[in-house]
Amino acid sequence: MKLKITSTVTRHLLTMILTGCCFACSKFLDVTPTDQISDDGVWTDTKTADLFLNNVYSGLPGPFNTFDPTENFTDNAMNGVNGQPSRVLYANSVYTASNTPHNWSQYANIRRANLFIEKVTASNLPDSWKKVRLAEARFLRAYYYHLLWTYHGGVPIITNTLNQNTQGDEIFRARNTDEETYQFIVAECAAIAADLPLKAEAGRISRAAALTLKGWCELFYASPLKNPSNEKSRWELAAATNKQVIDLGSHSLFPDYETMFYEGNNNNVEVIFAKQYLGGTALGAGREGLQGPWIVGGVQRAYGGVDPTQELVDEYAMANGLPISDPQSGYDPQNPYANREKRFYQSIVFDGSTWLGSEMVMKQGMGSRNATDLSNTNEATNTGYYLRKGLDPKYAVNGNHMLSSAAFIIFRYAEVLLSYAEAKNEASGPDGAVYDAINQVRARSGLPALKTGLTQAQMRVVIQRERRVELAFEEKRWYDLIRLKTAEKNLNGTLHGMRIDQVGGKWVYTVIAAPDGSRTFYPEKNYLFPIPQSAMNQNTKLTQNPNY
Repeated sequence: MKLKITSTVTRHLLTMILTGCCFACSKFLDVTPTDQISDDGVWTDTKTADLFLNNVYSGLPGPFNTFDPTENFTDNAMNGVNGQPSRVLYANSVYTASNTPHNWSQYANIRRANLFIEKVTASNLPDSWKKVRLAEARFLRAYYYHLLWTYHGGVPIITNTLNQNTQGDEIFRARNTDEETYQFIVAECAAIAADLPLKAEAGRISRAAALTLKGWCELFYASPLKNPSNEKSRWELAAATNKQVIDLGSHSLFPDYETMFYEGNNNNVEVIFAKQYLGGTALGAGREGLQGPWIVGGVQRAYGGVDPTQELVDEYAMANGLPISDPQSGYDPQNPYANREKRFYQSIVFDGSTWLGSEMVMKQGMGSRNATDLSNTNEATNTGYYLRKGLDPKYAVNGNHMLSSAAFIIFRYAEVLLSYAEAKNEASGPDGAVYDAINQVRARSGLPALKTGLTQAQMRVVIQRERRVELAFEEKRWYDLIRLKTAEKNLNGTLHGMRIDQVGGKWVYTVIAAPDGSRTFYPEKNYLFPIPQSAMNQNTKLTQNPNY
């Protein structure tokens, strides 16, 4: 039956039917066919209105269909092939307002959210449905603003639907301040939390999600980047909000760290908020074939887009819970992969490990195509390591296969525990609540409890290490480097890898500078990305971030 398009809203609806976010219940796509859908018709039926909201959800960014995820912009990983933005633009800090990585495209998602909020508020749809769905839309809008804020600082806060055809240049707004943007995000989260269910339908927003976003933004705001005078009240606020999430009792740690990220465990008890994928369709995920090990059993299984660095590998503790820098840890630099903690084996493919039943060989002189690539000539690892975490072996198919339905976890309970521990430690020192939160995360991976008597500074080091290891490859590291103002140290210098040579009849392990592993970060400007030049050209009221 031919469908007559009557308006911009209707065209959006058709797009939603094809590309809307996929939830657990197929009823979201069960819409009665019609030969014409008017604007008014969209907002008189919860099914068609849900389709519009699903399209707002579908804008959530995720790293599962990219060869160059944000983790490659950090000291945790580097792309196995040159020519990618993380290596040619960000690594050398040569990006400008004309070619910058940015989040300005989130305004398209914000506009959809604004339109949904306006239309549903004015509709005669059931009040109980409206209350929850409006809270979801406001959450999504706040989340998109949080992406803009963490990348660019203060941005124009727009909460109504703009139309240049009818409003002309009035649609162009000046930037709100950094403080105003932050306050808008956390105020929205606080306002909607009670309207959201404690247990949400898979893929939708829960009360915990709203509070977790609020607590995360408060943690970012309390951190050195935004809090140079170290106001304790900011840390106290972040601790209190993350404690609220803990006290809800709606989430807990999933017992198996390795399989937690597989599609079979989508939206498990630990997951607070996640982007949904639908394998076998244009909405499927292809992470295994883009970011995983290159050659396996003589066959190319992926592009090798994520090579973990030696810097990250060295952060994984020994099985006894001690860092490798501790003389009592038992670490042997000539047998570096023995007796490490479980998360290491669940996250990293290293020399001698197996993937898809094949031994992975990164040694030099063995004829292995996976030998550490010292000259950056192909997709072989430049660091001596490949990604393992979150890769489902059954989807190890080369390229962006889009076969997987594994959800990208944006917030999970372990992060809440770590954020609470960090904020509480900064606010009042390492009390029992801090130890308890950290020890819960460690215990899940078989690590012993921390020794007592740590100073605040010592606990800070522990928390930052635990956060880096626990959340590795989950698109968290860049934000932590920025908010903690450690990017100027960690992203200035050279990233490293492991070279393994046979010398005198035995294998010798040598930490080396990774090829093209040099990194440059200018603290006077790089803690913010520039406003894209295209946006500056369109809106003359915008001001550029410093030194761009």
